[in-house]
Amino acid sequence: MSELEDLYQEVLLDHYRSPRHRGRPAGADHEAEGFNPLCGDRVKVFVELDGERLRAVGFDGSGCAISTASASLMCEALQGLTRAEAERLAADFRAAVTGAASIDPERLGKLVALAGVAEFPMRVKCATLAWHALDAALASPGTKVSTE
Repeated sequence: MSELEDLYQEVLLDHYRSPRHRGRPAGADHEAEGFNPLCGDRVKVFVELDGERLRAVGFDGSGCAISTASASLMCEALQGLTRAEAERLAADFRAAVTGAASIDPERLGKLVALAGVAEFPMRVKCATLAWHALDAALASPGTKVSTE
């Protein structure tokens, strides 16, 4: 394994063992739940909007290391972005983890640690579950999504 792969694995394990932004932000006004019936991952994403800006993003749930790390990294990356910036980052992330686009480390930041998931199609749903829940939360408060 290369040093870069080791670093990415370390980032994922750190966010799995000590997730950031776990829990519902006090002012959350949008939420959605995601469920992956193939592996049992569950995540609920909470968003507090201030106009068009994501003032706070949090999550709760249970899942594998990839699912939990992805939700933690997502929440960390989205804090303070506008809705348009968050939607663009979500699209870029999904494209990277599905192998549909080249990876831009500068654009994705720490999220690039999950780009290797593209090599394991069964794990893509784990990595994107929280992101689908984010989309649903921003589209309509209090919705549920499934990755079936």
